[in-house]
Amino acid sequence: MDWIIGAVCAFIVAGAAYAKKSLTLSGCLAAVLMGTIYYGAGNLFWFGTLLLFFITSTLLSKYRKERKQELEKSYAKTGNRDAGQVFANGGMGMLLCLGYWIFPHPAWIYAFIGVMATVTSDTWATEIGSLSRKPPRSVVSWRVLTPGASGGVSLLGTTAAAIGGALIGAGAFIFSWTADFETLGFLSWTCVGLVGGLAGAFADSYLGATVQLMYRCTVCGREVEVSEHCGHKTVRARGWTWMSNDLVNVLSSVIGGCVAIGLGIILAL
Repeated sequence: MDWIIGAVCAFIVAGAAYAKKSLTLSGCLAAVLMGTIYYGAGNLFWFGTLLLFFITSTLLSKYRKERKQELEKSYAKTGNRDAGQVFANGGMGMLLCLGYWIFPHPAWIYAFIGVMATVTSDTWATEIGSLSRKPPRSVVSWRVLTPGASGGVSLLGTTAAAIGGALIGAGAFIFSWTADFETLGFLSWTCVGLVGGLAGAFADSYLGATVQLMYRCTVCGREVEVSEHCGHKTVRARGWTWMSNDLVNVLSSVIGGCVAIGLGIILAL
């Protein structure tokens, strides 16, 4: 019965997102599959946390969208998410949900919150940070970068990342009331989300500044994540050929999840 409920709820949410053009068709199908597993193999704790990330991130992607349209042309992924981005953001959490279903252990739970806090922090930092009036700085060299450049951080973006991660932690405390495992307190859950999310978000910025595949526009000269910009093909600028934006998201999620595991275990003692 839980699997049917999960499928119906996922279909409703993903269908609405597709109708609002927040998801492509492939993204909609991926979201239905993912939501079904989150609820069927898990419960409201897992499914609710996924929804908290998805709904808040979708709303933020629409916030002052006209000001972010030019920057979005430089990103490999935009607010209209396809299957690749859906799995990059929620696939790791889905595997952790299945892991807990097969072999229950608190480490799966802490890792899940760290992963979801990471993707939320990263998304919030991008959506809100891009509105900063001050240009971002490189997380590696601290030199001033053009807005939207990979590896850049700003005070506004970092603040948004912290709030997003903390929100996932606070949501975990609320959703844990419906679960069948011993839970941490409100402050502890919030701390796990905050620290795990920031660790993952900064890891994402570091990887973006050092090894992510980046291109350069032959027209405007901007460093971008896409293979076409200003109506022309871009040329490779730096990074490892196989280190795509989606892979960077996955690796940073792993880092955020590992940090959350360690912190969760310490706070549970």
